[in-house]
Amino acid sequence: MDAFLNFRRNPLARVVWSLRREFAFVGLLSMIANLLMLSPTLYMLQIYDRVMVSHSELTLLMISLIILFFLGLMAFADWVRSRLLVRAGVQFDEALNERIFRAGFRAELEQSGHDPGQALNDLTNIRQFLTGNGTIAFFDAPWTPIYIAVSFLLHPLLGWLSIVFVANLLVLAVIGQRLSAKPAESASKAEVEVNRYVFSKLRNSEVIESMGMLGDLRRRWAAQQQRHLALQSLAQAVNQRMGAVVKFIRYSQQSLSLGAGALLAIQGEITVGSMIAANVLMSRASQPIEVIVVTWPAFLSAHSAFRRIGSMLMAHPEEAPGHRRDPVVGEVILEGLVATAPKREQPILKGLEAKFPAGQVTAIIGPSGSGKSTLARALIGIWPHTEGQVLLDGHPLDSWDRATLGPQIGYLPQDIELFDGTIAENIARFGPVDSIHVIDAARRTGMHDMILRLPKGYDTPIGEAGSMLSGGQRQRIALARALYGAPQLIVLDEPNSNLDDAGDAALQRAIQDLKERGRTLFVISHRLNVLALAHRVLLMDNGVIAADGSPDAVLATLHSPHPEQPPGPGLGYAHA
Repeated sequence: MDAFLNFRRNPLARVVWSLRREFAFVGLLSMIANLLMLSPTLYMLQIYDRVMVSHSELTLLMISLIILFFLGLMAFADWVRSRLLVRAGVQFDEALNERIFRAGFRAELEQSGHDPGQALNDLTNIRQFLTGNGTIAFFDAPWTPIYIAVSFLLHPLLGWLSIVFVANLLVLAVIGQRLSAKPAESASKAEVEVNRYVFSKLRNSEVIESMGMLGDLRRRWAAQQQRHLALQSLAQAVNQRMGAVVKFIRYSQQSLSLGAGALLAIQGEITVGSMIAANVLMSRASQPIEVIVVTWPAFLSAHSAFRRIGSMLMAHPEEAPGHRRDPVVGEVILEGLVATAPKREQPILKGLEAKFPAGQVTAIIGPSGSGKSTLARALIGIWPHTEGQVLLDGHPLDSWDRATLGPQIGYLPQDIELFDGTIAENIARFGPVDSIHVIDAARRTGMHDMILRLPKGYDTPIGEAGSMLSGGQRQRIALARALYGAPQLIVLDEPNSNLDDAGDAALQRAIQDLKERGRTLFVISHRLNVLALAHRVLLMDNGVIAADGSPDAVLATLHSPHPEQPPGPGLGYAHA
């Protein structure tokens, strides 16, 4: 019962169940193809037992035409069922790819341990297995008893011999599963770990090269790669041994079945035609089992992929979209906001209570590790582990439709992430490029003239993660992206960390412009010159609001002597 309930709850299993009509048609076509597969056996019986005796050319012509018709029909049924499986595979992919993409995005956002890249590869793995020989063999396997029954009609000994041959292959399949399951799964996990290790290091190639870390990292990679190769070799060795054994048994059984038929023919218990037909029937009876044995590693790989995707989809169920699609005014209220992180005993934010009127510019300051960046993410609803509420215009953030809310929010993260594309595409958030809004955002960050000096202007590709730009240029383009479309709620996390004097001056002008436009703005910074433009300053310390008020009042608190901490400079602020 529990397994059935888990099946019903698993979105992946439900998609497979939704394809039951296609699989039913495949089963029907498999029945037709397998029934028609008996026609060559009947043809041989007629050739050896009727035509060779009567020497009738007309009989030979007629049964040849009939067999050609049946074989053509069988080939057509086989082709149609293959096309149906391909179509089912496409429908399977189309039903799940967006769902898996979104679940993978949530998994990455929440750092839940699921690998989004692996999930998409797993989807491809399952789709390929569904459309491959293993699935066709699964539909052909139920017809093995039919072929055995026909062998019994020819002679009981041939029928029992067929049962023994098929039983041998089934035993081999069970043994192969037990021997190959664990090595195959271990090799698959090791491969994922090696690939993840390599890709993570490639993203930091400049640091690795500059500080001579390549040799040490290569040795670590080599150790993981050796482990992966050893596990893969073990899995392949098991599969190769099983393949050799299956090949030996298959050829041996074909020869023995022919020999048994010859013995019965010599004794006069069956005809020569029955001898040849029995050999073909035994081959047909064992063929689906042979294919299942050969494709068993692929089945194990697809089964592991099915479990991984199912686990990720169940851990990150599809959320109902918010219903609010109103224009954002910008009032933000924190009600008992608590933010936590996995494997961390103490919360990062501890029951914050605050109200920020629309159009207010709030500077958030505090020492490193005080919860500023976590608060910034919670303000726009992207910190996954929270309790309490963040209200936007009096409504919880999750009640808003994200597709409507997103364009009305501007966010500049502390770790700048740009994407492979042009400058215009990055500023326009990879939506339809509105050149007026793109240029306006670039002007407000002081980037317009610099962009025009580039070879292709706004159409200049910036490379993966903005690798073609300097740190300051990336930060200012990311700031322009945050300001694109004149959003009402803007959160800037350390917007001047990579800026020179000119960039800092442009940032000051942008903040002043947002202030005059009545935007709700939160700025996190260690540079106190931002405070001069703020209506209000929030001082964070150890996950709580240590001070909240006007810039002068908070600065006075910040620089006043405290028995437990030194005056302001000890908190790590720059007055530039």
